[in-house]
Amino acid sequence: MIKSIVTRAFTLLFIGALIVACQEVQKKRIEFPPTDLAKENLIPKPLKVIPTNMAFGLDRYTAIYTTPNAEGYSGIGQFLADKIKATLDLDIPVNEKGTEPVERIIYINKSDSLELDSPEAYQLYITQDSVILNSNTAEGAFRGIQTLRQLIPEESNDTLAEQRIWPIASGKIIDNPNFGFRGAMLDVARHFFSVEDVKKYIDLLAYYKINVLHLHLTDDQGWRIEIKSWPKLTEVGGSTEVGGEAGGFYTQEDYKEIIAYAAKHFMTVIPEVDMPGHTNAASVSYPFLNGNGKTPKLYEGTQVGFSTFDTRKDTVYAFIDDVVREISAITPGPYFHIGGDESHVTKKNDYIYFVEKVEKIVQKHGKRMIGWDEIATANVDSNSISQYWSSGDNAQKAVDRGMKIILSPAKRTYLDMKYDTLTKLGLTWAAYIPVDSAYVWTPEEYEGIPMKNILGIEAPLWSETISNIDELEQLAFPRVIGYSELSWTIKENRDWENYKVRLANQAPFLDRMNVKYYPSPLIDWKKSKYTYEEIKKD
Repeated sequence: MIKSIVTRAFTLLFIGALIVACQEVQKKRIEFPPTDLAKENLIPKPLKVIPTNMAFGLDRYTAIYTTPNAEGYSGIGQFLADKIKATLDLDIPVNEKGTEPVERIIYINKSDSLELDSPEAYQLYITQDSVILNSNTAEGAFRGIQTLRQLIPEESNDTLAEQRIWPIASGKIIDNPNFGFRGAMLDVARHFFSVEDVKKYIDLLAYYKINVLHLHLTDDQGWRIEIKSWPKLTEVGGSTEVGGEAGGFYTQEDYKEIIAYAAKHFMTVIPEVDMPGHTNAASVSYPFLNGNGKTPKLYEGTQVGFSTFDTRKDTVYAFIDDVVREISAITPGPYFHIGGDESHVTKKNDYIYFVEKVEKIVQKHGKRMIGWDEIATANVDSNSISQYWSSGDNAQKAVDRGMKIILSPAKRTYLDMKYDTLTKLGLTWAAYIPVDSAYVWTPEEYEGIPMKNILGIEAPLWSETISNIDELEQLAFPRVIGYSELSWTIKENRDWENYKVRLANQAPFLDRMNVKYYPSPLIDWKKSKYTYEEIKKD
């Protein structure tokens, strides 16, 4: 306790000394027109915003400091400086004495405040001279940095000063996520996406505080992750994709690169190996796995439900043990997703037997099992997680078993569904999902699932109809931005009329990031380089 008080006192003295030094160096305070922090276009909307109607002037006389010896904090400071450099071409020193005088500071502070009662909670205090970001963890600081990035204007303010200045609205932001699990899924099995594509998706998701990336690594059309003990999985099973293209796969080094990049963005990666159905690529590679009684052949179509593992062979479980072991060893997150959906040709008793056996394998390798909602029909552990996509009955079974549930209802969250009748990409079997339908629902009250059972929300993007990053972005954006708000922001702070204005103002960022988003006619996009009319012509 005494150590904590001393540390906090030292930190406050250090921050105070920095602010005083800035004020002494500053020859004159630059006045900006009144600003209103509450009217900034932040997504997801914070828990509480208190404006003070002034501005902090970000310019070349600004410096970033972080709490000394706080693990991860200096890296977050450098992350912010790198993003400012990339966006504004403005060099901001981090924890160093620059050649230029420092007039204003951004201080990223590791706090021991009891008000910050969750790992991702943060507080922002913005004055004319300083921006102070308080958090108990580096993860919380990183979420706060995303808010600060959104507050930095795209263009500098014309002032009498010699240098360019970007005014940041002043005030206080108190923030904390509604759900600790805020996810997006990418299907790299039906169409393969490169490491660089996945990294760009991570960049965009992290900007909106999404903290989970679920990779659907295997399906009938392709096996995308190297398993060293079973090399034919990628040599044979990774050679195709929907439509007949060459496919591809991640080596374990590629996968580690994705994992490391996600970790830099405080994002957990969930690997999925779909089974006992959706397994044709595996069975073509190693035919002894096959249980549907037919000779497996490479598959490039989009039909589902025709494949299954032989659930009564011990050698199948030896294979699965190797797969789970190798992937778990290079995945630091706590989860392993076994799929389990649409296994239509697997007999019911065989399916139940399979899920219960694989659950024990996953647990043996130190992971917590996730499966699509069908897994709740088996006698699974309450520690396993059900991902609700289709069946309310299965969701209720999961609740009855005391399981946590990830909400991914297809008719609300599936990013591969078309926006409307004029959309070229996507499918329609679940629903058309325009931007408003994606946002206007209440996860906290969905299908009668108790809030205590809801782990969070995930927006899956299946890739039957998309084959490149541009097409991925058109189906994901802007809808995934809305899911970020549904996941982070409490329901009392969510409002469609307010949200669509804030969404419209995301266009400059999306354009700068070269995101080929869908310019929905429901949104009055700000200076968008895309138009709905052009999309209709494509």
